Amino acid sequence: MFIGIRELEFRPLDFREEIRPGVIDFGGDIEQKMPLETSGHADLVEEHHGKHQIIKDIRLKGDLSTQLELPCARCLEPVRQEVARKFDLLYRPQGSDARAEELSVTDAEAEIGYYRGDGIELDDVLREQVLLAVPLKVLCREDCKGLCPHCGGNLNEAQCSCSWKAEDPRWEALKDIRKKLEQ
Repeated sequence: MFIGIRELEFRPLDFREEIRPGVIDFGGDIEQKMPLETSGHADLVEEHHGKHQIIKDIRLKGDLSTQLELPCARCLEPVRQEVARKFDLLYRPQGSDARAEELSVTDAEAEIGYYRGDGIELDDVLREQVLLAVPLKVLCREDCKGLCPHCGGNLNEAQCSCSWKAEDPRWEALKDIRKKLEQ
């Protein structure tokens, strides 16, 4: 759904969308399993910068919810993750804040997004908000043992039968001394 400046100049826009899995690309490891449901409100905010410049910002308020499937951070098994988020966003035309001199960015300005052209795509906003709601580390269970670093076997399913023993290379100097003493 495209949210355009021209439409918002006449009236605010209420939206209610249900986006089926596969429409929005969340990246290689994230798969949408349930429809993404969103509803909210878009309106135009006019800001006066100086005597003659009016900047037309788009303000989006709403919420979203869906279910994703992500790999476990330890064993890579698929994990279902519920995602729900409320958002209140402000988008300004790209380049409207550009100045010749460098300025520090205030906390309020750090919360502003930018759009090009005549408006924004709701799908792009939702993609960004879903990715921000995804936890950095998802585990299939709290006591996940992960994968064997040598053979790659899932340690949750069976104990690894590898005879490989991890050795710390920092002990090599002491092993050399021990061999010399034993001779």
